[in-house]
Amino acid sequence: MPESKFVSYMRVSTLRQGISGLGLDAQKKAIADYISRGSWELIAEFVEIESGKVDNRKELQKALHLCLMTGATLVIAKLDRLSRDLHFISSIQKSNIEFIACDMPAANRFTIHILAAVAEHERYMISQRTKAALQAAKARGTKLGNHANLTTSALIEGRKLGVIARKKKADDFASQIAQVINDFMGQGLTLAQTAAELNSRNILTSSGKIGRWSATTVRNVVIRIQSLDQALEKYDKLVREKLRKKRGRIYMRVHDEKEFLCKK
Repeated sequence: MPESKFVSYMRVSTLRQGISGLGLDAQKKAIADYISRGSWELIAEFVEIESGKVDNRKELQKALHLCLMTGATLVIAKLDRLSRDLHFISSIQKSNIEFIACDMPAANRFTIHILAAVAEHERYMISQRTKAALQAAKARGTKLGNHANLTTSALIEGRKLGVIARKKKADDFASQIAQVINDFMGQGLTLAQTAAELNSRNILTSSGKIGRWSATTVRNVVIRIQSLDQALEKYDKLVREKLRKKRGRIYMRVHDEKEFLCKK
C-alpha cells in the first residue's frame, strides 16, 4: 500500500452534528493522529455533509478521483464514514483504490468487506427502529417533522410543491363531480339547493366529508369547473392554431413544388 500520500474524506450526516465520535472534529483528529505516525503527507481533505444511504456523493467522488490520479491512499476516520452500503464498499475495492480506516488500520480487504456487511445490517436495524418509533409517536398524536432542519430554499420549494399538489387534487375532484353539479344547475337549482341535493345523496366533499356541502363550497367548485373549461378551450384553440399553421406550411410546400414542376 502506498504510504507516502493520503487523501482524507470526512462525512457528517447533519450540519448540527456534535463533537461525538461521529463529529467532524473527532474525525479530523483521528486522521491527523494516524498520519503523524509516519513521514506521510496529507495532500487533500474532503468534507461532505450527506447521509450514509446516499452513494452518489460529490466530495467522495472528488476524493476517489484524486486518489486515482495521484496514487494516494484514501484515509477515513471510521469505516461507517465511508458508507454503510456493502455494494458501495465493494465497488471502491474493485476500483483498486487503497483505503484505510483509522479505527482499524490492520484490517485487510476481506475483513473490511465483512465489517461493511455488518454495518449495512446495522443501518437496516436502525431504519426499522426509527420507523417503529415514528409510528408509535404518530399514534400518540405527536406532530412529526421539524421545519428548523430545512433550508430556506427547501421550505420555499416545499410550499410550491404543496400548492401544486393541492391544486391538482382540487382540479381532479372538480372534473369528477362536474357532471353531477352541472345536472343540478341545469335544472335551475340554486347553489344552496344544489348543496342540499349533494348532501342528501351523501356525496363526499373534496376533503372527503359527508353532509358538508354548502352554497359556498358548490360555488367554489363551479368556479373551478369554469376555469378548467376555459383552460381546456384555450388549449384546444392553441392546438387548432398549430394544426392550421402546419396545414398552411404543407400547402405552401406542395404549391411551390407544383410551380417548380410546371416551370420544368
